[in-house]
Amino acid sequence: MRIHRDGWGTIAGIWALCIAIMVLCTIFIDIKWITVPVCAILAFAMCFILYFFRVPVRRGNIDSDKAVTSVADGEVVIVEKVFEEEYLKRECMQISVYMNFFNMHINFWPVSGECTYYKYHPGKYFLAFMPKASELNEHTSVAVRTPDGQEVFFKQIAGTFARRIVCKAEVGKNGVRGKQCGLIKFGSRIDMYLPLDADIKVEVGDDVVACLSVLAELK
Repeated sequence: MRIHRDGWGTIAGIWALCIAIMVLCTIFIDIKWITVPVCAILAFAMCFILYFFRVPVRRGNIDSDKAVTSVADGEVVIVEKVFEEEYLKRECMQISVYMNFFNMHINFWPVSGECTYYKYHPGKYFLAFMPKASELNEHTSVAVRTPDGQEVFFKQIAGTFARRIVCKAEVGKNGVRGKQCGLIKFGSRIDMYLPLDADIKVEVGDDVVACLSVLAELK
C-alpha cells in the first residue's frame, strides 16, 4: 500500500496544523489531563489522514469484457431508472455508490474504452448521499465508449467536506478497467449511468469494492 500523490499537500497541511497545536499545548497548558488527550487525538488524526489517502493494490480477476465494475469502494444507495440529461440524453439505469470517511477514495475505470466526454462542474457541497448532490455539488462527468460501441457515463461528486476532485480522464484517450482514474477528497459519491438493458447485479444497501465488485453486465 502507498499514499496517493495528490494527497500529499493535504497531508502536509494537516500534519503542520496538528504539530503546531501539539507544541502550543505542551508549552502553554501545563495540565496533563488536558494536553495528553488533545495530543493523542491529534496524533490519531495524523495517522488517519495517511490511511485516508491510501492506494491499495487491486488486481481484478474478472474475465468478462461486458462487466462494469465499481468506480469506488462504498455502499450502493441508488439503483433506479432515470433520464440522464447532460450527455447521454436518454433513459438509463443509475447506480450510485456513497463513500464515507473510512472508505478508500481512489477511483478506478469501470470499463475499458475511449473517453468520449469530460467536463468539470464547480458547485456546492451538500451531503453526498442527498439526491440533489448529483446536480448541484461540485462534480466531474466522464463518458467511456467500450470497443463494442456502448457508453458508460459516470460522475465523481464531492461531498460536504470535499473541496477537490482529481480526474485523469482526457477525451480521446483510453481508460483501462481497474486502473486509477481519479480521487475525491473526503466524503463523496459516484453516480453511474448504464444502458437500460444492462443486467444489474447489485441492490441498494450492498457494499461494493472498486475493481472487484461487478455492478452490471452489458448486453
